[in-house]
Amino acid sequence: MASSSLTPPPEVPMKLHVLNRNKLITSLRDHLSSSSHPHHGFVLLQGGEEQTRYCTDHAELFRQESYFAYLFGVQEPGFYGAIDIATGKSLLFAPRLPTEYAVWLGEIKPLSYYKERYMVDLAFYTDEIATTLLNQCQGVAQPLLFLLHGLNTDSNNYSKPAEFEGIEKFEKDLNTLHPILTECRVLKTNLELAVIQYANDISSEAHVEVMKNVKAGMKEYQLESIFLHHAYMYGGCRHCSYTCICATGGNSSVLHYGHAAAPNDRTFEDGDMSLLDMGAEYKFYGSDITCSFPVNGKFTNDQRLIYNAVLDAHNAVISSMKPGVSWVEMHKLAEKIILESLKKGGLLVGDVHDMMAERVGAVFMPHGLGHLLGIDTHDPGGYLKGAERPKEPGLKSLRTSRALLEGMVVTVEPGCYFIDALLVPAMKSPSTSKFFSSEINRFRGFGGVRIESDVYVNAHGCLNMTKCPREISEIESVMAGGPWPIKKSVYFENGAC
Repeated sequence: MASSSLTPPPEVPMKLHVLNRNKLITSLRDHLSSSSHPHHGFVLLQGGEEQTRYCTDHAELFRQESYFAYLFGVQEPGFYGAIDIATGKSLLFAPRLPTEYAVWLGEIKPLSYYKERYMVDLAFYTDEIATTLLNQCQGVAQPLLFLLHGLNTDSNNYSKPAEFEGIEKFEKDLNTLHPILTECRVLKTNLELAVIQYANDISSEAHVEVMKNVKAGMKEYQLESIFLHHAYMYGGCRHCSYTCICATGGNSSVLHYGHAAAPNDRTFEDGDMSLLDMGAEYKFYGSDITCSFPVNGKFTNDQRLIYNAVLDAHNAVISSMKPGVSWVEMHKLAEKIILESLKKGGLLVGDVHDMMAERVGAVFMPHGLGHLLGIDTHDPGGYLKGAERPKEPGLKSLRTSRALLEGMVVTVEPGCYFIDALLVPAMKSPSTSKFFSSEINRFRGFGGVRIESDVYVNAHGCLNMTKCPREISEIESVMAGGPWPIKKSVYFENGAC
């Protein structure tokens, strides 16, 4: 029977969110001072609302809106939160629940419960927002509200500014808060790092559990089930960071496989490669890990070639990461190493620099090298206001073009895929056909390999927070029944695990 070296899951102190609020207020005050604006008004955020399945009464499992989770840590729906910029005091507004709530959904908690649990200074009901905020700043005819509104550069969706009855009595600022709060999320505190590390630990352990139990003839969704069970059973992770990708055979070249039209339902066969991209979420903070391996536990020579090409790129990037390094250059480094490996293996011919100039790397790795990670799988802040995205193939898919900063958590996820929709045109193109040898045809239908780790950028370089077997010898040993103990991580200073 499976077990875990990580149980019980750690308690995450609410101080984490108190520090996040303090960080925001410090940054906001600095901005107001630099622009000669007074330190008055309120930051006001609206939490997420519970959603039902279309027109039915089936309530989907609620997960808090991420910016609200970052500042207040509230797990229930229907809340609002405010911070007084002048004093730094935090105010939480809870929904006034009907009496029948106690019959169907449990005890109705008093406001004192929310004040204590979420470590805020004051707690009120949501129907008291206008009167409460007006009372807090007596003498100001029309107090200022800093509302959250801005573009998420990963989704191209805009965050929703708070709305409540009586908001017309306030002056509204829709431009200031979003970039400042987003930048606060980019750099993690030690407490945040500790929770992300735990999510990585339990997810790494769950990936190993899948490796130990995979057998040819299973369904892809059975691998997903093993992962989800372990992360929840032993790690207390009720949510995943994203929909699991459990791709085998040719499916491993479908970058976002696992969606409703491709639901991890193939029966995989002896000799297939698998690409498993799965990450658990704990107390809002996530992980994002990909492991690739043959389902029978033994790499063929062709599988070794492609896997080691990706692994060499993965390791070279992590060895090069430190504050100040350009993420665009890290992507190019990964491309270059993969192309060199494919040339050495006889799949490509010609000069690698010429291949880079013609963007041949994007044929094999059309996605970006990685992204910011935190409360969201694709954490915001990848592109600062005014920054332009690269336009070249492959590079245009980068979710950030920034230089690395101490405190970032970034995924490193190079891949090499044989995707006919990209490969066939490149093999026919006058500018790129010369780079492909006839050996490339042997890999049509191979699928793909991706190796993904979550990496913390520190003052000295970086720390790989993911603890999965990566070398071929390690993977084959684990799949043959060998040990891979994952110990609890070393405590971060003031960390939770």
